[in-house]
Amino acid sequence: MSTDRRTLPSALSGATLTGHDASSIDYRPVALMPDVRVVKIGGQSILDRGRAALFPVLDEIIAARKEGIQVVVLVGGGTRARHIYSIASELEMPVGVMATLGKYIPMQNGRMVQMLLARHGGLYILPDDFEKLPLYLSLGCTPVMSGMPPFGYWEKREAGSRIPPHRTDAGVFLSAEFLGAPRAIFIKDEDGLYTDDPKKDPNATLIPRISAAELTARDLPDVVVERVVVEYLPRARWCKELQIVNGTKPGEVLRALRHEDNGTIIHA
Repeated sequence: MSTDRRTLPSALSGATLTGHDASSIDYRPVALMPDVRVVKIGGQSILDRGRAALFPVLDEIIAARKEGIQVVVLVGGGTRARHIYSIASELEMPVGVMATLGKYIPMQNGRMVQMLLARHGGLYILPDDFEKLPLYLSLGCTPVMSGMPPFGYWEKREAGSRIPPHRTDAGVFLSAEFLGAPRAIFIKDEDGLYTDDPKKDPNATLIPRISAAELTARDLPDVVVERVVVEYLPRARWCKELQIVNGTKPGEVLRALRHEDNGTIIHA
């Protein structure tokens, strides 16, 4: 029997797969669904306010779907998730346990939103069904997901804190980046990013547009999205913008879904 080793011609032939020789492999990833709108409904800012705040937001999402705009809805946890983190932190739970516990509240919120959208193709999906998004959207569905990324027990710890750094804002950004969407939309109860918390400082002014680097350099006391998302934005390949809009003001969500530059744009 011949013991000669045969090698198939390949760009990977003889490579260690750990080097950085850009000339050996032509790596050009594809934006899977660049036209989809990845939207987060805030937990504390919208969902915790109940029917008066949530229903108008859902009406504008439904209106966008009727215009042919494909929308993937992710939801936050809100006050109940904060209670879980507070109790688990007092019990000195590891960050991975806290992340695993924290995922259940946005899952509950997601199921409620899905039921409210049921007549309009609302469909709740788990992380394992993420690859089915193209099929669901082509069938006219409006997929609803928890915003919490599925890191769970493998969540890394942030210096000086036991709270998971990757929460629902991070999950929205990572979903948009994977799908190739150029912008992630965050529906809050404020007009956008301010120089300070407008609920506490009446002199705070709206920042309509700012880069991630400038926002980091300013080190504002209140940032309307999780800071880890601002850190990741410059390294993104597809999702180059975060848009924050006020879901309590009629028409603002629909404008954002139409890709208008209302609210605040944080760009890479």
